[in-house]
Amino acid sequence: MPEDRYIPPLRYHFLTRFYDVTVRATTRERKFKRALLAQVDARPGERVLDLGCGTGTFAVALARRYPTTSITGLDADATALAIARRKADAAPVAVAFEQGRAEALPFPDASFEHVASSLLFHHLTRGQKAAALREVRRVLKPAGALHLADWGRPANAVMRAAFLVVRLLDGLETTADNVAGRLPELVADAGFADVRETASLWTPVGTIRLHRATNRPPAATRGGPP
Repeated sequence: MPEDRYIPPLRYHFLTRFYDVTVRATTRERKFKRALLAQVDARPGERVLDLGCGTGTFAVALARRYPTTSITGLDADATALAIARRKADAAPVAVAFEQGRAEALPFPDASFEHVASSLLFHHLTRGQKAAALREVRRVLKPAGALHLADWGRPANAVMRAAFLVVRLLDGLETTADNVAGRLPELVADAGFADVRETASLWTPVGTIRLHRATNRPPAATRGGPP
């Protein structure tokens, strides 16, 4: 698959309108997103990016839970973003939604204290995952936090068999790192520190795992005063 190819949330554009009901039915969405919300633990005045925000469910939940923070949602899918904006207007909450790719974030360096992402990385190839994680490090402030929820290594043979449904829908190549449990390794390889799993959840179609990592401060400049 070409590295710049974009795959919609349910692989085909005409299925995007069914995304919310599908996620609710297959991922135990309320439970894993409630855990991810608590993990973010944003402070007043901080900025939070929901990377791959899709139809905006998590971005709206962030804005409700942390009303004194600045919430931005970014996604490549214009149709999903239109749904997200309608959700935010109906809430009503203030979320800035922008269209863009995870591999080329349209934000300055050190823009956010937190970057959260749910069910995005299994849509990305290995190269796209690496590029996206480099971009996350760039836009995070030093010691900022990455909060990642996605399909991980299946907890048992039943979960492995169940996850085949997701793999066939979203692609065997893009989900290979997930089923092998490599996401924490890729996060660490991108330069993050203190990469750790914070929770795991069995679902009808596989195991969702939550991770947290810290952006390493820039390396100290070598040398001293002449």
